[in-house]
Amino acid sequence: MRLSNVSPRQWVKGAAVALAAFGALGTISALWDNPLFTRMTPAGGWEIGLLGGLSVLFGLYVTIRRPACADRTAGVGGVLGFLGVACPVCNKILLLLFGGELLLTYFEPVRLYVAAAGTALLAGAVIVEWRRGLSLTGASEQMAGPVSREAI
Repeated sequence: MRLSNVSPRQWVKGAAVALAAFGALGTISALWDNPLFTRMTPAGGWEIGLLGGLSVLFGLYVTIRRPACADRTAGVGGVLGFLGVACPVCNKILLLLFGGELLLTYFEPVRLYVAAAGTALLAGAVIVEWRRGLSLTGASEQMAGPVSREAI
């Protein structure tokens, strides 16, 4: 799938997903002050950058995605990316499963690496999806064969 073959509607859809992901995930993880959520641990500069990259990759994945494809890698990458940029103490599920002391001792030091790994997984899913689209486009062009001027 060549990016020039992507319809304008798909580009708009991908941009909307990227903006929605950035706004929603940034608000939920309280990377900026908002009345809905309060962050218990300070956020550094890397979290917003990783969230921006993650959001762009979400949008690009939606833009080039085919309707019948597997989304596991993209889903795992998205979840890891979100867990990496979110406040570990604010995440009630992680807090319930592991406890605050364990999260702050073991998860907080590697949190940005988890976000980077999630972003890398999502980037890998985008690359794989793009290559699959390219190979399918090439295969359908080969099956059609050359078009002669007489046929037109």
